[in-house]
Amino acid sequence: MYLIRRIYTIAPGMARKAASLIDRIGKAYEEAGTRSSSTVYFNSGSTPGESNVVVMEWTDETLRTPYRDDRVRIDLGDIAEDLSAIAMSSEIEFWELMTDEKHL
Repeated sequence: MYLIRRIYTIAPGMARKAASLIDRIGKAYEEAGTRSSSTVYFNSGSTPGESNVVVMEWTDETLRTPYRDDRVRIDLGDIAEDLSAIAMSSEIEFWELMTDEKHL
């Protein structure tokens, strides 16, 4: 089992808008049956920590290439374009989750 975390750096003052768009993207993938439910969190400067950051994370049983033949294409309409206009950069992290069967 893996935790996948996508971290976006967002234009100042746009974290809440970006979080709304990213949440809609996560729900679109979930409704299409290609991802588990995701959690989105952000900091627009009202709490301690790095400002103008939005994070989406979800779990998956396996890590699969986005270039696979059986990949389901999701039509995000204007959501991805709107996000692209305010996202300055993004990165992705992959974490293997500890499960009982992995214990030594």
